[in-house]
Amino acid sequence: MSGNQPAPVPAATPAERLHSLLVAAGSLSLRTPGHRAELIGRHRLASGRLIVELPPASCLAQHLRQSGELAALVEATDLAPVPIRDRIRARATLTGWLTVAEAPADAELPAVLEPATAELVTADTTIPIDPAEFAAARPDPLADSEADLLCHLNDHHPETLARLSRLVPPRRLHGVRQVRPLALDRFGIVLRLEHPGHDSDVRLRFPVPLRSADQLVEAIEAMLHGSHAAAASDDGDRPGGRAG
Repeated sequence: MSGNQPAPVPAATPAERLHSLLVAAGSLSLRTPGHRAELIGRHRLASGRLIVELPPASCLAQHLRQSGELAALVEATDLAPVPIRDRIRARATLTGWLTVAEAPADAELPAVLEPATAELVTADTTIPIDPAEFAAARPDPLADSEADLLCHLNDHHPETLARLSRLVPPRRLHGVRQVRPLALDRFGIVLRLEHPGHDSDVRLRFPVPLRSADQLVEAIEAMLHGSHAAAASDDGDRPGGRAG
């Protein structure tokens, strides 16, 4: 690498982002031939595998028990937990084969998705993810607490948000009506800059990647007190009202 080239900005891989989305999602849509189910609080990730818990008396569970394997499509949506104009941050789609795990006939039926394809769709791009990379990835350590942390910051610490916004280049703040916390991971926090006719996002990087949510307050204080030059990266503009 040439000495003139900037160091790469640390960021989660697409496979990690997909894992984090699934961990944080409260629900997902599952389709198989002849069946569609909206599963709320019935999925989990274990050792890189997506597992869904099917009600034992459901038609889908009975069909899967009889067949042993079904082609399946899984869809999940990543929604910003705070009230903003465009709440959809990303969508995930996985296709593959749903297989039944051992379980008593009267118990929840755990079914494992063996993915054949996976993709992450954002406002700007569609990213295909190799199934092997998905299996090897793990979610961000803040994924399961991100929503609570962002809501707490938005609802109870407006002064902290105001101070964080001062780390954004002044040119980016021209005409901004409101600053909201949009996303959070081990690498940094993304702020949504709300303008009258459009929105834009900016990422502030933590001094070092976090290992747990317990380190968040310390990381924010480090940025605010200047012990780290929180480089802001542009996450792009969003026309008002457009779903990503």
